[in-house]
Amino acid sequence: MKNYKLYLLAIACLLFASCATQKKISYFQDAQNADSAKIALPSPEIRLRTEDKISIVVNCKDPELTTLFNLPYISNYVGATVSSNMSGNRGVSCYIIDQDGNIDFPVLGTLHIAGKTRNEVQAFVKSELISRNLVNDPVVTVEYANLQYSVLGEVKAPGQYNINSDKVTLLEALSKAGDMTINGKRQNVMVLRADSLGNVMTYRVDMTSIDSVTNSPVYYLCQNDMIYVEPTKKRARESTANGNVFASPSFWISTASAITTLISTILLIQQRTK
Repeated sequence: MKNYKLYLLAIACLLFASCATQKKISYFQDAQNADSAKIALPSPEIRLRTEDKISIVVNCKDPELTTLFNLPYISNYVGATVSSNMSGNRGVSCYIIDQDGNIDFPVLGTLHIAGKTRNEVQAFVKSELISRNLVNDPVVTVEYANLQYSVLGEVKAPGQYNINSDKVTLLEALSKAGDMTINGKRQNVMVLRADSLGNVMTYRVDMTSIDSVTNSPVYYLCQNDMIYVEPTKKRARESTANGNVFASPSFWISTASAITTLISTILLIQQRTK
Protein backbone atom coordinates (compact mmCIF):
# COMPACT_ATOMS: atom_id res chain seq x y z
CA MET A 1 0.00 0.00 0.00
CA LYS A 2 2.87 2.37 0.86
CA ASN A 3 4.49 1.81 -2.54
CA TYR A 4 1.15 2.40 -4.22
CA LYS A 5 0.83 5.80 -2.50
CA LEU A 6 4.32 6.75 -3.62
CA TYR A 7 3.40 5.79 -7.15
CA LEU A 8 0.30 8.01 -7.08
CA LEU A 9 2.34 10.87 -5.56
CA ALA A 10 4.86 10.68 -8.40
CA ILE A 11 2.09 10.77 -11.02
CA ALA A 12 0.51 13.76 -9.26
CA CYS A 13 3.83 15.62 -9.29
CA LEU A 14 4.22 14.95 -13.01
CA LEU A 15 0.70 16.16 -13.80
CA PHE A 16 1.12 19.25 -11.62
CA ALA A 17 4.36 20.24 -13.32
CA SER A 18 2.78 19.74 -16.73
CA CYS A 19 -0.29 21.85 -15.84
CA ALA A 20 1.89 24.61 -14.37
CA THR A 21 3.91 24.80 -17.56
CA GLN A 22 0.74 24.80 -19.71
CA LYS A 23 -0.67 27.65 -17.64
CA LYS A 24 2.35 29.81 -18.43
CA ILE A 25 2.30 29.35 -22.21
CA SER A 26 -1.38 29.16 -23.19
CA TYR A 27 -3.05 32.23 -24.68
CA PHE A 28 -6.50 33.50 -23.64
CA GLN A 29 -7.00 31.21 -20.66
CA ASP A 30 -10.05 33.19 -19.58
CA ALA A 31 -11.69 33.04 -23.04
CA GLN A 32 -14.40 30.63 -21.91
CA ASN A 33 -15.57 33.20 -19.35
CA ALA A 34 -15.29 36.22 -21.67
CA ASP A 35 -18.43 38.17 -22.49
CA SER A 36 -18.23 39.54 -26.03
CA ALA A 37 -20.63 42.32 -25.11
CA LYS A 38 -18.09 43.73 -22.65
CA ILE A 39 -15.18 43.86 -25.08
CA ALA A 40 -14.67 47.43 -26.31
CA LEU A 41 -11.78 47.56 -28.75
CA PRO A 42 -9.81 50.80 -29.11
CA SER A 43 -9.81 52.73 -32.38
CA PRO A 44 -8.14 50.69 -35.13
CA GLU A 45 -7.33 53.62 -37.38
CA ILE A 46 -3.73 54.61 -37.99
CA ARG A 47 -3.47 58.40 -38.07
CA LEU A 48 -0.69 60.16 -39.90
CA ARG A 49 2.02 62.03 -38.01
CA THR A 50 4.87 64.34 -38.80
CA GLU A 51 7.80 62.55 -40.46
CA ASP A 52 5.44 59.98 -41.99
CA LYS A 53 5.96 59.36 -45.68
CA ILE A 54 3.05 58.67 -48.04
CA SER A 55 2.29 58.55 -51.73
CA ILE A 56 -0.78 60.24 -53.17
CA VAL A 57 -1.72 59.29 -56.72
CA VAL A 58 -4.51 61.03 -58.61
CA ASN A 59 -6.14 59.45 -61.65
CA CYS A 60 -8.87 60.76 -63.96
CA LYS A 61 -10.08 60.39 -67.53
CA ASP A 62 -7.89 63.21 -68.81
CA PRO A 63 -4.23 62.04 -68.99
CA GLU A 64 -2.95 65.62 -68.96
CA LEU A 65 -4.77 66.38 -65.73
CA THR A 66 -3.49 63.15 -64.25
CA THR A 67 0.07 64.25 -64.91
CA LEU A 68 -0.62 67.69 -63.49
CA PHE A 69 -1.70 66.42 -60.07
CA ASN A 70 0.96 63.75 -59.59
CA LEU A 71 4.56 64.13 -58.60
CA PRO A 72 7.09 62.91 -61.17
CA TYR A 73 9.33 59.98 -60.29
CA ILE A 74 12.16 62.42 -59.58
CA SER A 75 10.79 65.58 -58.05
CA ASN A 76 12.17 68.91 -56.89
CA TYR A 77 9.04 69.46 -54.85
CA VAL A 78 9.71 70.54 -51.26
CA GLY A 79 8.69 67.78 -48.90
CA ALA A 80 8.75 65.09 -51.59
CA THR A 81 11.03 62.12 -51.86
CA VAL A 82 11.31 58.98 -53.95
CA SER A 83 10.58 55.63 -52.32
CA SER A 84 11.54 52.24 -53.73
CA ASN A 85 9.66 50.32 -51.02
CA MET A 86 6.14 51.23 -51.99
CA SER A 87 3.52 48.51 -52.04
CA GLY A 88 2.01 48.66 -55.52
CA ASN A 89 3.63 52.02 -56.29
CA ARG A 90 7.32 51.20 -56.75
CA GLY A 91 9.32 54.28 -57.61
CA VAL A 92 6.46 56.74 -57.02
CA SER A 93 7.49 60.02 -55.43
CA CYS A 94 6.29 60.45 -51.88
CA TYR A 95 5.38 63.28 -49.55
CA ILE A 96 6.95 63.67 -46.13
CA ILE A 97 4.64 65.35 -43.62
CA ASP A 98 6.47 68.36 -42.20
CA GLN A 99 6.63 69.52 -38.57
CA ASP A 100 3.43 71.53 -39.04
CA GLY A 101 1.57 68.47 -40.30
CA ASN A 102 1.45 69.71 -43.90
CA ILE A 103 2.45 68.59 -47.38
CA ASP A 104 2.93 70.71 -50.50
CA PHE A 105 0.60 69.26 -53.12
CA PRO A 106 0.80 70.13 -56.84
CA VAL A 107 -1.62 72.95 -57.79
CA LEU A 108 -3.55 72.62 -54.51
CA GLY A 109 -0.62 73.95 -52.47
CA THR A 110 -0.34 73.38 -48.72
CA LEU A 111 -2.60 70.66 -47.33
CA HIS A 112 -2.81 69.81 -43.63
CA ILE A 113 -3.09 66.03 -43.31
CA ALA A 114 -1.48 65.16 -39.95
CA GLY A 115 -4.00 63.43 -37.71
CA LYS A 116 -5.99 62.08 -40.63
CA THR A 117 -6.41 58.44 -41.59
CA ARG A 118 -5.51 57.21 -45.04
CA ASN A 119 -9.17 57.18 -46.09
CA GLU A 120 -9.66 60.70 -44.77
CA VAL A 121 -6.68 61.95 -46.80
CA GLN A 122 -8.14 60.35 -49.93
CA ALA A 123 -11.52 61.99 -49.32
CA PHE A 124 -9.90 65.34 -48.46
CA VAL A 125 -7.76 65.53 -51.62
CA LYS A 126 -10.68 64.39 -53.77
CA SER A 127 -12.94 67.03 -52.22
CA GLU A 128 -10.37 69.78 -52.80
CA LEU A 129 -9.95 68.84 -56.45
CA ILE A 130 -13.70 68.84 -57.07
CA SER A 131 -14.55 71.93 -55.00
CA ARG A 132 -11.94 73.99 -56.86
CA ASN A 133 -13.31 72.80 -60.22
CA LEU A 134 -9.98 71.26 -61.13
CA VAL A 135 -11.11 67.67 -61.73
CA ASN A 136 -14.63 66.31 -61.99
CA ASP A 137 -13.89 62.60 -61.70
CA PRO A 138 -10.74 62.13 -59.59
CA VAL A 139 -9.72 58.77 -58.16
CA VAL A 140 -7.27 59.31 -55.31
CA THR A 141 -5.08 56.54 -53.93
CA VAL A 142 -3.02 56.96 -50.76
CA GLU A 143 -0.34 54.45 -49.68
CA TYR A 144 1.98 54.30 -46.70
CA ALA A 145 5.68 54.44 -47.53
CA ASN A 146 7.68 54.27 -44.29
CA LEU A 147 5.29 53.20 -41.55
CA GLN A 148 6.73 50.40 -39.43
CA TYR A 149 6.62 48.69 -36.05
CA SER A 150 9.32 46.66 -34.30
CA VAL A 151 9.20 43.33 -32.47
CA LEU A 152 12.05 42.45 -30.11
CA GLY A 153 12.87 39.84 -27.49
CA GLU A 154 11.68 36.26 -27.28
CA VAL A 155 10.07 35.86 -30.71
CA LYS A 156 11.20 33.64 -33.55
CA ALA A 157 11.82 36.46 -36.05
CA PRO A 158 12.56 39.80 -34.34
CA GLY A 159 12.88 42.87 -36.53
CA GLN A 160 11.06 45.78 -38.17
CA TYR A 161 7.87 45.17 -40.13
CA ASN A 162 6.11 47.44 -42.61
CA ILE A 163 2.55 48.65 -42.07
CA ASN A 164 0.66 48.29 -45.34
CA SER A 165 -2.92 48.11 -44.07
CA ASP A 166 -5.11 50.55 -42.16
CA LYS A 167 -4.92 48.52 -38.97
CA VAL A 168 -2.49 46.05 -37.42
CA THR A 169 -3.28 44.24 -34.19
CA LEU A 170 -0.80 43.17 -31.53
CA LEU A 171 -1.70 39.56 -32.29
CA GLU A 172 -0.97 40.03 -36.00
CA ALA A 173 2.37 41.64 -35.18
CA LEU A 174 3.43 38.73 -32.95
CA SER A 175 2.23 36.25 -35.56
CA LYS A 176 4.25 38.00 -38.28
CA ALA A 177 7.31 37.75 -36.05
CA GLY A 178 6.84 33.99 -35.84
CA ASP A 179 5.02 34.03 -32.47
CA MET A 180 6.65 34.08 -29.07
CA THR A 181 9.13 31.34 -28.30
CA ILE A 182 8.50 28.90 -25.49
CA ASN A 183 10.77 31.12 -23.39
CA GLY A 184 8.72 34.29 -23.88
CA LYS A 185 6.89 35.67 -20.84
CA ARG A 186 3.30 35.81 -22.05
CA GLN A 187 1.97 37.50 -18.93
CA ASN A 188 4.01 40.67 -19.42
CA VAL A 189 4.39 41.67 -23.09
CA MET A 190 5.56 45.29 -23.27
CA VAL A 191 4.59 47.83 -25.94
CA LEU A 192 6.44 51.17 -26.12
CA ARG A 193 4.64 54.01 -27.87
CA ALA A 194 5.77 57.59 -28.48
CA ASP A 195 3.14 60.31 -28.58
CA SER A 196 3.14 63.39 -30.81
CA LEU A 197 5.31 65.27 -28.28
CA GLY A 198 7.93 62.56 -28.21
CA ASN A 199 6.96 61.19 -24.79
CA VAL A 200 7.31 57.42 -24.57
CA MET A 201 4.47 55.53 -22.90
CA THR A 202 4.78 51.94 -21.72
CA TYR A 203 1.91 49.44 -21.87
CA ARG A 204 1.94 45.90 -20.52
CA VAL A 205 -0.34 43.18 -21.85
CA ASP A 206 -1.09 39.76 -20.37
CA MET A 207 -1.46 37.52 -23.42
CA THR A 208 -2.93 34.74 -21.27
CA SER A 209 -5.99 36.95 -20.65
CA ILE A 210 -8.33 37.84 -23.50
CA ASP A 211 -9.66 40.78 -21.48
CA SER A 212 -6.17 42.18 -21.02
CA VAL A 213 -5.46 41.89 -24.75
CA THR A 214 -8.70 43.25 -26.19
CA ASN A 215 -9.09 46.06 -23.65
CA SER A 216 -5.54 47.29 -24.07
CA PRO A 217 -4.98 50.65 -25.83
CA VAL A 218 -2.24 48.91 -27.82
CA TYR A 219 -4.45 46.13 -29.19
CA TYR A 220 -4.25 48.09 -32.43
CA LEU A 221 -0.71 49.24 -33.16
CA CYS A 222 0.47 52.65 -34.32
CA GLN A 223 3.46 53.47 -36.48
CA ASN A 224 6.80 53.20 -34.66
CA ASP A 225 5.38 51.04 -31.85
CA MET A 226 7.95 48.73 -30.29
CA ILE A 227 6.88 45.34 -28.94
CA TYR A 228 9.19 43.64 -26.45
CA VAL A 229 8.68 40.06 -25.26
CA GLU A 230 10.50 39.57 -21.99
CA PRO A 231 12.32 36.25 -21.44
CA THR A 232 11.15 33.94 -18.68
CA LYS A 233 13.32 33.44 -15.60
CA LYS A 234 14.30 30.06 -16.99
CA ARG A 235 15.56 31.66 -20.19
CA ALA A 236 17.38 34.35 -18.24
CA ARG A 237 19.14 31.69 -16.16
CA GLU A 238 20.09 29.73 -19.24
CA SER A 239 21.84 32.79 -20.63
CA THR A 240 24.28 32.76 -17.71
CA ALA A 241 27.14 30.32 -17.20
CA ASN A 242 25.85 29.22 -13.76
CA GLY A 243 22.13 28.91 -14.35
CA ASN A 244 20.07 27.33 -11.58
CA VAL A 245 18.75 24.18 -13.23
CA PHE A 246 16.95 23.12 -10.03
CA ALA A 247 14.42 25.94 -10.47
CA SER A 248 13.65 24.91 -14.04
CA PRO A 249 10.22 23.32 -14.72
CA SER A 250 11.84 20.94 -17.20
CA PHE A 251 14.14 19.70 -14.43
CA TRP A 252 11.23 18.81 -12.17
CA ILE A 253 9.25 17.23 -15.00
CA SER A 254 12.23 15.04 -15.83
CA THR A 255 12.72 14.24 -12.15
CA ALA A 256 9.06 13.29 -11.66
CA SER A 257 9.21 11.12 -14.78
CA ALA A 258 12.35 9.37 -13.52
CA ILE A 259 10.77 8.77 -10.09
CA THR A 260 7.67 7.32 -11.72
CA THR A 261 9.77 4.98 -13.83
CA LEU A 262 11.83 3.94 -10.80
CA ILE A 263 8.75 3.19 -8.67
CA SER A 264 7.18 1.21 -11.52
CA THR A 265 10.36 -0.87 -11.80
CA ILE A 266 10.44 -1.50 -8.03
CA LEU A 267 6.80 -2.59 -7.98
CA LEU A 268 7.37 -4.89 -10.93
CA ILE A 269 10.38 -6.53 -9.19
CA GLN A 270 8.40 -6.98 -5.97
CA GLN A 271 5.54 -8.63 -7.85
CA ARG A 272 7.92 -11.06 -9.53
CA THR A 273 9.63 -12.01 -6.25
CA LYS A 274 6.37 -12.85 -4.52
